[in-house]
Amino acid sequence: MLTRLRWLFHPVLIFIFSILALALSLFLYIYWYIEVSAGLKAAVQRYNLDPQQILEAQTWVVILVLSILVGLILVGIFIIFVYSQKMARLNRLQHEFINNFTHELKTPVTSLKLYLETFLKHDLPRNEQTKYIGYMLHDVDHLADNISRILNLARIETGAYGGDVILSDLVETLRQFRQRNLHLFGNCDIRIHHPSGQPVYYNINPPLFEMLVMNILTNGVKYNDSEVPRIDIRFVLGNKKMHIRFEDNGIGVEKADTKKIFKKFYQTQRSDSVAPRGSGLGLYLVQNIARMHRGKVIAEKRPDEKGSVFTLILPFHPQKA
Repeated sequence: MLTRLRWLFHPVLIFIFSILALALSLFLYIYWYIEVSAGLKAAVQRYNLDPQQILEAQTWVVILVLSILVGLILVGIFIIFVYSQKMARLNRLQHEFINNFTHELKTPVTSLKLYLETFLKHDLPRNEQTKYIGYMLHDVDHLADNISRILNLARIETGAYGGDVILSDLVETLRQFRQRNLHLFGNCDIRIHHPSGQPVYYNINPPLFEMLVMNILTNGVKYNDSEVPRIDIRFVLGNKKMHIRFEDNGIGVEKADTKKIFKKFYQTQRSDSVAPRGSGLGLYLVQNIARMHRGKVIAEKRPDEKGSVFTLILPFHPQKA
């Protein structure tokens, strides 16, 4: 049903309907003023009617119908204009993404080449070798992360991302995720708050759910200028909704960007950003994964103005494993 509605609002179909409406308006104009007018004049002469009343009513009908058709044409043109503007913006964002992503790929490759040339030309002591190997591993991780985002994006958008949906305790899932990935977040203090202590079961695709969490946590650490980055994960359970809040002490998100940051290729333009610009895909992936789990993610600035809050909202129905 949704696919059919999208086709109805396709710009090509709207353009065709606009042309048909224009042609129909011209046809009606010619038909009414030639055929109908001639018939009405004949009827007026035959029955001795008042020609002004008859022809005036006909004129107003023609004006009304033509006005409606012209209005439809203008609406169609406006929709096409809006669509063209969106396409132009998307093309611009894609161009920026390609430039930024090319830089993201080229930088670690150049760095790796430099380190390898250093190993080839110089006989380095073991401590120097260890240091450079650490740098190289960091660059390899950076490359792998960017490539994985592109591959995952393609698989998610085409619906080709496989995996089973499993009933899982989200609290325990997050605890295990934190424990397995402590080495990725350095000195970041990640805490999970769930006052009731009861399991919170929900059907998830574990790899996708972990990808969602990884992107949110990475975002909280990346855009953070605190001496010790901190992220508090809080469970807030309601009657029909479950909120999982990821509260960080980073630089925060501007109100104007709270919805835009989930768009494909979007990157904030803040001049005080403490991190290099990314690919513009991380939070787009987050929102798409949330929708695949029948939920959504919203962003807001913390009330104390000292960080951001990303809230994963899911339908909640208490159940037992």
